[in-house]
Amino acid sequence: MPIVLVPLAQGCEEIEAVTVIDILRRAGITVVSAGLDDQPVRASRGVVLIPDTTLDAALHQNFDMIVLPGGQPGTNNLKADMRIITLLKKMAQQGEYVTAICAAPSVLASAGLLDGKHATSFPGALDAFPKVLQQHTAIVEHDKLITSRGPGTAMDFALTLVERLSGKAKRDEVEAGLQR
Repeated sequence: MPIVLVPLAQGCEEIEAVTVIDILRRAGITVVSAGLDDQPVRASRGVVLIPDTTLDAALHQNFDMIVLPGGQPGTNNLKADMRIITLLKKMAQQGEYVTAICAAPSVLASAGLLDGKHATSFPGALDAFPKVLQQHTAIVEHDKLITSRGPGTAMDFALTLVERLSGKAKRDEVEAGLQR
């Protein structure tokens, strides 16, 4: 069974974090939400999230995918955390899925993972990274790098992640239960 890490930084976008965690768990995928420290996470709109564990504890596991929620200042907090940057590079090098939504693709770009790659983000989030081949669509896949635009694309993004990890039939099953 796939295992997915969702790091939760202070100021993350709650729609993106909760939607991804919820949809992946509906698909039977093990999701570990990890706070950058041992405190509850106050998301960008004030919703308080309680991570499953801390990032330091989670780093002792292997993951098939990492999903970075966006939001501000959550994205900047992820970008400033060298543990996240190191983990992203390691997972990409190992051929695991590295994914981000909203402003968080800028974390991937900061780590050098999007140079010469197609990606999307919240408008403007990747403008400081001229080597990124920006696309203006809801979801962009470039090998095992998957990026998405923002809160409005969170459900489709999460369903895409389900499909990549567990197949089209599982995606269809989960999507049917959502009454879309």
